Amino acid sequence: MTPQRDIVVMTPRLPFLLGELRRDYRVHAYWEADQLDSFFEHARQARPVVTNGVVGCPREVVDALPNVGLICVGGVGLDAVDVAHAQERGIQVTTTPGVLTADVADQAVALLLAASRQLLRGDRSIREGDWERGEDLPLTRRVSGKRAGIVGLGEIGKAIARRLSAFDMLVAYTGRREQPEQPYRFVPDMVQLAREIEVLVVSSSGGEDTRHLISVDVLEALGPQGILINIARGSVVDEEALIASLQSGKIGAAGLDVFSDEPNVPAALKALDNVILSPHAATRTVESREDISRIVLADLEAFFAGQPLVTALPKKRQR
Repeated sequence: MTPQRDIVVMTPRLPFLLGELRRDYRVHAYWEADQLDSFFEHARQARPVVTNGVVGCPREVVDALPNVGLICVGGVGLDAVDVAHAQERGIQVTTTPGVLTADVADQAVALLLAASRQLLRGDRSIREGDWERGEDLPLTRRVSGKRAGIVGLGEIGKAIARRLSAFDMLVAYTGRREQPEQPYRFVPDMVQLAREIEVLVVSSSGGEDTRHLISVDVLEALGPQGILINIARGSVVDEEALIASLQSGKIGAAGLDVFSDEPNVPAALKALDNVILSPHAATRTVESREDISRIVLADLEAFFAGQPLVTALPKKRQR
């Protein structure tokens, strides 16, 4: 295979795609590198880098690959890619927009239902024989008709809002700006939003701008019957404050698909009955993987053929 078909793959968490990449390209597996200097020397001819939204492509990797011209992200998150730096070097960046929206929104609703109706506790009650012994579970809480707040009304946030509306929930949102064309109420102040609702769903982007956006003040405002759902990034929630709030009853429950130090989940979270834990699995569906593979492969082929990319970011995209 010619050197021009060399590519760097950043993570093994693309198993649905790796087989096709190895078939069509000479793959340099970054995660297998024992010595980075040697790895970069062998991979110096690589022009595309393929990664996902969690691992991204650190700036030092970009700078160590002199011929790189494309960072291809199998996902939508860009907080692990320095887009401005890449574009300054003339490197194109692509994502796979739209393919994860439905799955992430579905997961948010699944976590909400599981947390509110204590589905895992009920499952465990049957498996451990509690029900047969006549041991009743505590009463759970209804989801339908509750007041919900969404942090970040992007495409995923909008999809979540539509699903919550189908449960007759009253939806409000907060974000960088109001979206007047949307039918939901805009609340600019995060603490005020939390004070007015019963369910808070986090669907904002990650990165330093949103780090610990869900603070102790927000959690206290959410209150002892409040439920927090996070399908965004673990960094958006102050995890220590969340644990303390769950332990003390300052909030009622949480459903979490993301964590601060994945895959290391604090033992304190694992010990709590009022939290539902999911291993960053919102996008792990057969359908999303097929869609991601299709778009990534199309962008790679277009890049090597010198044709316009399918999903390239605008040249001056702001982070």
